[in-house]
Amino acid sequence: QVQLVESGGGLVQAGGSLRLSCAASGRTISSSAMAWFRQAPGKEREFVAFINWSSSSTYYADSVKGRFTISRDNNKNTVNTVSLQMNSLKPEDTAVYYCAVRRTNVLGIKDSSYDNWGQGTQVTVSS
Repeated sequence: QVQLVESGGGLVQAGGSLRLSCAASGRTISSSAMAWFRQAPGKEREFVAFINWSSSSTYYADSVKGRFTISRDNNKNTVNTVSLQMNSLKPEDTAVYYCAVRRTNVLGIKDSSYDNWGQGTQVTVSS
């Protein structure tokens, strides 16, 4: 079983920046891709960003492309970290942000294709 713990959320003004982190521990997640999703009040959870195991492949939702950057650190012995740098934040970015891991290393943008999820971290962008 993989445990995912997100951190870094908070309240920021429009145009500001936040950096989210997700620490993954438990079973090895070698050859596993990770992603960030978000869910705004009254809306379905949506894909934000994807990164494969080696960081050689990333993919972003159109709504965040050019503003958000996903990265990961696989150098820890037991804990791997995936981060989401969010710049030029907009009020419409307000949501609970979740990190997720899937057993394969290929691109996936559907939340049903991910096996383990964190508890989420709130991001609020004020106008």
